[in-house]
Amino acid sequence: MNHNELYERWLAASLEDPDLTAELRSIKGRDAEILDRFYRDLAFGTAGLRGVIGAGNNRMNIYTIRRATQGLANYLLAQSEEPHVAISYDSRIKSDLFSREAAGVLAANGIRVSIYRELMPVPALSFATRELRCDAGIMVTASHNPAKYNGYKVYGSDGCQMTENAADAVLKEINSLDVLTGAKTMKFEDALASGIVSYIPEEVVDRFIDNVLAQQVNPGVCEKAGLKLVYSPLNGAGNKPVRRVLAAIGARDVTVVPEQEHPDGSFPTCPFPNPEIKEALAKGLELARETGADLMLATDPDCDRVGIAVKEGEDYTLLTGNHVGALLFDYICRCRTENGTMPRDPVAVTTIVSTKLTQMIGKAYGVEVRSVLTGFKYIGEQIALLESAGHPERFLFGFEESYGYLSGTYVRDKDAVVGSMLIVEMASWYKQRGMSLVDALNDLYKRFGICRESVSNFQFEGAEGMKIMAGMMEKLRENPPAEIAGQKVTCVSDYEKSTSTCEGKASPIDLPKSNVLEYALADGCTAIVRPSGTEPKIKLYLSVVGRDMAEIDARAAAMGADVKRIMGV
Repeated sequence: MNHNELYERWLAASLEDPDLTAELRSIKGRDAEILDRFYRDLAFGTAGLRGVIGAGNNRMNIYTIRRATQGLANYLLAQSEEPHVAISYDSRIKSDLFSREAAGVLAANGIRVSIYRELMPVPALSFATRELRCDAGIMVTASHNPAKYNGYKVYGSDGCQMTENAADAVLKEINSLDVLTGAKTMKFEDALASGIVSYIPEEVVDRFIDNVLAQQVNPGVCEKAGLKLVYSPLNGAGNKPVRRVLAAIGARDVTVVPEQEHPDGSFPTCPFPNPEIKEALAKGLELARETGADLMLATDPDCDRVGIAVKEGEDYTLLTGNHVGALLFDYICRCRTENGTMPRDPVAVTTIVSTKLTQMIGKAYGVEVRSVLTGFKYIGEQIALLESAGHPERFLFGFEESYGYLSGTYVRDKDAVVGSMLIVEMASWYKQRGMSLVDALNDLYKRFGICRESVSNFQFEGAEGMKIMAGMMEKLRENPPAEIAGQKVTCVSDYEKSTSTCEGKASPIDLPKSNVLEYALADGCTAIVRPSGTEPKIKLYLSVVGRDMAEIDARAAAMGADVKRIMGV
């Protein structure tokens, strides 16, 4: 069927969600609106589904959720006689509905389901999947996207996001199903009453919290330092677990942003609930200035990312994910070495787009640093490799530049609960020494050299946007730049072709294939271009080195302008 035929079919159907019928009627005769909803199926990949909430096969709704879950059910039933799936959800619009719909489809297929009684963070889902020995996990969330989005992440039995091979197998099952009629269904209440669906016990939540608390580096330091905090859960799932953990480590002076305290998927005071951007922290910064807080932190709606602002003089400085990752890594290495708690042959894992400081810090402390592709599942895979070798304790710390951190092996995804705890502990430790985290960052630069990373995002919505992004990446592959901002490109690494070409000599890249291009310059700077795996945009990562901030600023500006020219944006 073409997009108009699909539209007419949906319009004529007796849809169970009245919001969908009302939306379809409202766009009648508007071809562009119809095309955007029906020109393709909502893509299912290793990150599962993510899209705008609404009517159509290119939207998040109960029918696309049911179809994806039926595909997952078919896959699981082929792998196991008695599959078991854990489910969690965050505060987004219809997240609770979508989680119950997924549970109902699984139940209708005879698959046992354990679901959280209330919204819980991504790491709690990863934990429950492992703790309850489930075959898979489902997290209903669109992470830090705007309010109009929702999503559906699928996890393997190891608590990592689903592998590419498994996702391909599930996609094959999904593609064999009709979106409106292909799924078996069962009312959530009936499934709950039958016992095939049950709520996850509170003891599992307690064990998750206990595992977070076990990652403390200097227990007791928060009680002594008396750090003054402002916290915002950005109307998401972090409110209860983060506050519970902060109270447990002795962080008593915590003021929560009242407008962003309780779950609300419309995010009324924060249109983009992403702690990576300053606008998301605006309310928290207002409150921090009023209270004179030492530190302000915010977790995103599914509580797997945390962003911070640090008091510096009369105002606050926002630290990036790279800043915080480097600071945490150095703090953990320094204190575990001093305390005698550093494991033998420690390993840290980061991503190819994260700060170069990681390698320098690791070398100074004798920690092996492994670089993987963007996506925390690749960090989780490295933990699994250590575990399979019988030494999970070697894993010291993992982080990615997009504000995701993990210490410990109890989950296999980034965890803003443990991230928040360690940031507050670290800030308390430095406060006892008369230093802020800005002071600590400047000290890092003195010890290891100055480098700065930045990320630019270029949005391309709809069907036309997908074509533009594909054309842009193809053009860059066919015509790689010889120089950027006056500096010779010494290496071009194409992660999709698994080849790095330096000074005309090609060598293999020993990482999974990924649509990423990296350009290394003669002066030590790098530029990386990649389409987002979860959003309709291309990302440009710049890593800039220099003798001082003035030189770095000048280089960054010149590189950014030139790469944008080359990309044609």
